[in-house]
Amino acid sequence: MFTDVETKLKKRNKILFFRDSECLQDLVGLMELQNRRTLVMWSLNCARLTLAQFEAKYPDEHRPRICLELCEDWARGKIKMAIAKRAILDAHAVAKEIDDPEYGALCHGIGHAGATVHVGAHALGLPMYELTAMVLKYGRDNFQVPVSEKISYYKEQLLYWQENTDRLKLDWAKFLMDDI
Repeated sequence: MFTDVETKLKKRNKILFFRDSECLQDLVGLMELQNRRTLVMWSLNCARLTLAQFEAKYPDEHRPRICLELCEDWARGKIKMAIAKRAILDAHAVAKEIDDPEYGALCHGIGHAGATVHVGAHALGLPMYELTAMVLKYGRDNFQVPVSEKISYYKEQLLYWQENTDRLKLDWAKFLMDDI
């Protein structure tokens, strides 16, 4: 199940998970069934845990939090894309500025979660980067169980948001209402 990840780890790839990673196929299939509002709610919600982990180590770095907050405002139609786009790029910039591959990967995941408002395909970026951070944290011999548990969590959360996103009757930017 993790052979492709272990191969990428041996090659010292920076991203260890991709759309075609064997372990992500159920999640990818489930994601493909969702509308963008569901993917937005799922990614922004899941990214809150990622953000909490990041802020526990870097409490004075606020750009990832600003990214999530502004992207939620964008999804609600409160701000324009340019403002959120700058915040997304700032979250990615943090990843490049810190000399910390694990936490840099978390920042990239947060940036992708925010970018899901723009394009639903960005939603997969959160698991790809967050799971990469987990492999870096737990190491080559110990990542399989926590990564499997996290993938299960992603699927459970996606099923939750599939059922509840539109029930919440939230305000949405017009461009996210196209499939209703």
